[in-house]
This record gives sequence, C-alpha cells and structure tokens, in this order.
Amino acid sequence: MKSLHGIDIERIQAFSDAVFAIAITLLALEITVPEHLPTAELGHALRAEALPATAGYLLSFVAVGALWIAHHRLFRMTKVVDGPLLYLDLALMALVAALPFPTKIVTEYHGSAIATSLYAGTIAVAALLIAAMATRLLQRPSLRGTDIPRALFTQSLQHAAGVALVFGSSVPVAMIISSDAAEYWWLLAAPVRYCLGRHHISTSKHAAVAPSHPAP
Repeated sequence: MKSLHGIDIERIQAFSDAVFAIAITLLALEITVPEHLPTAELGHALRAEALPATAGYLLSFVAVGALWIAHHRLFRMTKVVDGPLLYLDLALMALVAALPFPTKIVTEYHGSAIATSLYAGTIAVAALLIAAMATRLLQRPSLRGTDIPRALFTQSLQHAAGVALVFGSSVPVAMIISSDAAEYWWLLAAPVRYCLGRHHISTSKHAAVAPSHPAP
C-alpha cells in the first residue's frame, strides 16, 4: 500500500527497522576498554569503564526496543501514510539515530543533572512523537486499516503519553533533587503503562457491555 507521497509503507517500515537496528549496534560499540592494558589492570578497566557502558547500553536497549515495538504496532495497523505522519516518523528516526549520544553522556557523566535531563528529554520527545502519530491516525480514519479497532490506537496513544509523562517529569526531579532520584523515577514507566493498559481494558469492556438505548 502506497502513501499519499508514493512511498510504500513497507519501505517506510524497512527504513525504520534499519535505523533502530543501527542505533542498537552503535550503543553496543560504546562498550570498550582501553587497548594494550596490562593484565593486572584489566579488572579495574572492566569495572570502571565497561560496566557503566554496559548499564547505559542495557538502559537504552530497553528504551529503543520499547519504541520499536510501539512503532511497529502503529504501522502494522496503518493503511496509508500522509505527509504529517511521514514527517513525524522521520523526526522519530532522527531521535533514535541520535540516542547513542545522550546515552554516552549519561554514562560518562553519571550523577550530572544535565546529563540525566538530556537523556530523559530525548526519550520523552521520542514517546511524544509516537503519541502524535497515534493521534494523527485517530483523527484520520482513512489512514487506518478498515478492520482495526479505534481502541487499539487509543491504547498506543495512552502508553506513549504515559512514558513521555514519566521521563519528562523526571527532568525537574533531576534538577531539584538528584540525578539518582530521576533515574529511579524512570522505573515508574512500567507501572504507569500497566495501569493505563488495565484502565483501557476496563473501559473497553464497559463500553462493550453498555446497553444501547434506541432513540425515541
């Protein structure tokens, strides 16, 4: 299925998958130790350099993986891509491709409120772009697959907005309290997504069983 700009959705998905894969690969390449170290210093280098880099890699791997899943679900339910949706996707790809930079900063300057805020802001904006794409698909039924329930797009919007809220609100936490407190704050993303998901299921079931009253 071609978009209004003549680009197949399959091509857009392939390009996006490649960007996600390259970003994860670049994250892994940041895990290094100095070359030609004496054997006696290898253990210290692994603890001092490789271990923090590995922690940063795992953190961003989870973030990139979650963004990829959200992106994949949205485009799997999309029939046609218009201009705004295409530009939102390109903006998301730009952030994903640049994610290794804030990851490196937050790893090397752990404890810095600015580094933590930069990383949190990047994830928050990426989640907002996912939310904006879901909103666009909700507003334009012609872009959606005909057999896809509207509720699935609403769920994607709620999940992305929840992640954006958690990471965005961690910026003042980092500035006012500490960067460590902000990083613990990020753990709220999982329960927030879970609660929104449960609320969505409950609302959908309630709407499904609600009696319809014919007009008089």
